Amino acid sequence: MVELDETDHAILRMLKKDARASMTAIADAVHISRAGAHARIKRMTDAGVITGYTVRTDPMLLGHHASAYVMVAIEQASWQEVRDRLRGIVEVEHMALMGGDFDVLLLVRARDNRDLRRIVLEEIQAIPQVRSSRTSLIFEDWGG
Repeated sequence: MVELDETDHAILRMLKKDARASMTAIADAVHISRAGAHARIKRMTDAGVITGYTVRTDPMLLGHHASAYVMVAIEQASWQEVRDRLRGIVEVEHMALMGGDFDVLLLVRARDNRDLRRIVLEEIQAIPQVRSSRTSLIFEDWGG
C-alpha cells in the first residue's frame, strides 16, 4: 500500500482533469521539479494507484442518442460468467458488481431507443443466468 501526500493528490487531480498534461505543466502546478513529478507518477503507476489513461467522449457526437442505466439481477453463483458475457456487448460502457436489489449496474450507450431495446431484450436478457433487469433512461449526463 502506497502512502499518498497532498502533492500526490494534487498530481492525480491534474491528471483527472487532463491526462495529457505535460510533465512540465504538472511539476509547475504542484511546485516540484519535472524529475520529481515524473518519479511520483511512476511510483503511483508502479503501485497500481494509476491504472491507465482514458479519453472522455461526447456520446451524442458519437451517434449514441439513447443512454440508460440497466440494473440486472443474476443468479449470483454465475456472476463471473455473466460478467464475461456482458463484457462482449460493445454498447456497455461501464459495468459494476453491486449489492442491493440488483447485482450488476450497466451504463449502456445505443444509437437510439430501438437499438437500446434490442440490447436489453436480445443481448442482456438473453443471457441464461439473468433473472431480471430494470432500465432507467438518461435524459442528460455530464460525464466526469
